[in-house]
Amino acid sequence: MVLFRLLAILFALFISVLHSLPWSIDLSESQGPGTTLQSFSFNCSSYMPTLELLSVRPPTGFFNKPSLHSLHGLHKGVYVGKVTLSSSARLDALAVNHYELQLQYTCGNFVVSGPLFVHVQRDPGRFRCAGPFASPAGEFIYVPETVTPGALLYTLLLPGLGVQRAQMNITSAQDPPLFPGPFSIDEQGLLRAPSQGLSGQALKSFQLQILVSLGKGQSCKGMLTVKVLPAPSSQVSFPQKVQSITIPEDLVPGSKVIQVQARGSNLLYEIISPLPSPLYSIGQADGVVRTTAPLDLARAQGAAVTKLQVRAFERLRPWASAEFDLTVNVRAVNQWPPRCHPALLVTQVPETTPVGTVLSKLTCVDPDSAGAPLDFQLQFHNPPDSASLRLRDRVLEVNTTLDCDTPGACFQHAASILVLDDGQPQMTTEVPVLVMVTPVNEFSPACVPRTFRVREDAGPHTLLGSVVGTDMDYPHNSLEYYISGGPSTFAVDRLSGEIHLLGPLDYEQQRWYKITILLIDHSQDWDLNRHRSGSCTVTIEVEVSSTMTPLIVTEVEAFWKPEPWFVVVLTATGAVLLLALGWLLSRILRGFAQLLQAPSKPARALLLNSIPGNEGSVERLMEAPRMEMSQHFDGRAHDVRTGRDYLFSTRTGARRWL
Repeated sequence: MVLFRLLAILFALFISVLHSLPWSIDLSESQGPGTTLQSFSFNCSSYMPTLELLSVRPPTGFFNKPSLHSLHGLHKGVYVGKVTLSSSARLDALAVNHYELQLQYTCGNFVVSGPLFVHVQRDPGRFRCAGPFASPAGEFIYVPETVTPGALLYTLLLPGLGVQRAQMNITSAQDPPLFPGPFSIDEQGLLRAPSQGLSGQALKSFQLQILVSLGKGQSCKGMLTVKVLPAPSSQVSFPQKVQSITIPEDLVPGSKVIQVQARGSNLLYEIISPLPSPLYSIGQADGVVRTTAPLDLARAQGAAVTKLQVRAFERLRPWASAEFDLTVNVRAVNQWPPRCHPALLVTQVPETTPVGTVLSKLTCVDPDSAGAPLDFQLQFHNPPDSASLRLRDRVLEVNTTLDCDTPGACFQHAASILVLDDGQPQMTTEVPVLVMVTPVNEFSPACVPRTFRVREDAGPHTLLGSVVGTDMDYPHNSLEYYISGGPSTFAVDRLSGEIHLLGPLDYEQQRWYKITILLIDHSQDWDLNRHRSGSCTVTIEVEVSSTMTPLIVTEVEAFWKPEPWFVVVLTATGAVLLLALGWLLSRILRGFAQLLQAPSKPARALLLNSIPGNEGSVERLMEAPRMEMSQHFDGRAHDVRTGRDYLFSTRTGARRWL
């Protein structure tokens, strides 16, 4: 009982933890420090539990260590855990829109861990000046003095601006003595060079104060400094202009994709298209391209192929630059095996189920690709070479007759359906199949009519013979025998079918008996109350009792050891003699059988000759007509009064004078 309660507590704790831990949450980028991401409860009554933050990917200090405190009163043993944003949290969906937090909960020896996915979403109503542009020093850009007049120098991107149109103005004084001409910026944040160009303005700096107004009282401002540099003395270039790579879709955010390297000194790198880049980022100093979001092809639209345009430029002379086209192809990774419903096929059918009957239909999908084709294979375990079932178009059907009337023919078919996808590596799901075939009592038992002979002086319990019933249903010997009606003189053994004599017999009163043997089967159907019956007729013939005189034969055996050659001759001679004796014995037995049915005239002659004074009567007996023999006279007698001889019958008492 104690062990059972402990298992119940652990099971309840495990279920509670599974339901309490969130798997994924959505968080607006406008949430600031101290914001609670998620709170969840745990049960732990015998220990002091702990809740830990094991790791964060990509690494960041935006998340505090989880807090855990207990509830009092009626909720004793219940703990509430929270995960909050730290004081340094500055969420930006354009920079990183996905974080994975690995949490671990411990209660005594029970430990459970799992990921918490935080999806950072854009806040359409959020508007602020951020980054170096809004810092006190402002943002610096470097342009060569050879830049084309009116060329695009810089794009001002503000988080939360999105597709909204903002009014941008340069509010700093642009006096002609200091400026070669006015810089311009439009509502999309595109800063362009003066129409006169920047020729002759090398080593000069122009500070531009920019005011961004969105309406409804929302505005911000920042500083942008344009430094004009002399014409480049060196050239930045990539070893190749175009490259295409393939990566798997199971890369986690922050994984390295490729490192691009350009020729030049003191270089920086940036992605200039697409801008912003939702899936990839590049290290400004090292040129390492990394993932910023999951590349799940089933969920991330457009992740299969991404064309990136990377720019490398000198730190002090940004106009010295080169561009590189990188195509990133995402290859699908087979991560999950097919999922099938039902996950287990168990059914029960009678053995009379017709061929083609549908037992179950399997529905399977591939989580990696919902429309991907699947391959289905049926494998038998018991019996291994069975052909009783078939799988056709995900449908399990009866293939052959489910005959249960031979030993070991059916009753249970164990198999598996293997479901294979076409991914790399190939994943397989096994669906166990168990088809239990129940027997059906299809056939009625039967027996062959028999005739048994018994002497009228046979005693009680004499075995007259056996009735052997047959049944095509398995098991074949599950029969019981009964006498249907008939006299009580006979009885049949219920299990063996042996017929025994119970009472006395009298040949003169009744010579023939006909009884009906009833056969009833059992244990041949899943419904034990379902039986079938059959019958046959048994004829019992009474024979007359007779007195037999025993014949005593004394045999004297002498021992003699002959020579070997004599043994061979004697053996051959004995074999010939045995064959002759066998033939003679068969003739004697045949004649003896005829004698039992109707005593012949020679036998009568022998009987007459045995009586004194009746010599020569043999000839008279041989001349008697055959009609006399049909009256079954049993012997001959002499009438002393008349001096005549006659034949008599013990059955009818009739006499035939000679």
